[in-house]
Amino acid sequence: MQLGIPKPLSVAAQLAMTRESRWDPPTLSPQLGAKHILAKHRGSRRPSSWREENITRSESEAHDIITGYLNDIEQCDNAEDKDKMFGDIAEKFSDCSSAKRGGDLGRFERGAMQKPFEDAVLALKPGEISKPIKTDSGVHIILRTH
Repeated sequence: MQLGIPKPLSVAAQLAMTRESRWDPPTLSPQLGAKHILAKHRGSRRPSSWREENITRSESEAHDIITGYLNDIEQCDNAEDKDKMFGDIAEKFSDCSSAKRGGDLGRFERGAMQKPFEDAVLALKPGEISKPIKTDSGVHIILRTH
């Protein structure tokens, strides 16, 4: 005598009946990775750095500095040379404490960085370098690593 408990259907049988998945895989927040070079200016949210206690340059001057670095990097013949030059410039001239790591910010989740910075990272493919980006911290160029 059966107790009226239906036999469970296989996943294939369930899919055949409904024609849709009943299980959605979890959406993972992919980690991003980037290096950057930052030039702060007197309007930056914290106009000081490891290099300079009181930054007095204008935003326009910061933009010109970053554009000069970008032009130098773009003269390199290949991605490996660009990456090396990017790191060398960041280490010597970036106003961010990440300078000691060649500008490397490591990996980070979405929402961890200022919106204009994150938007610029998301617009790049790994290995690509941004045009100058303005944030509350100053003016950056960004090299996406992940």
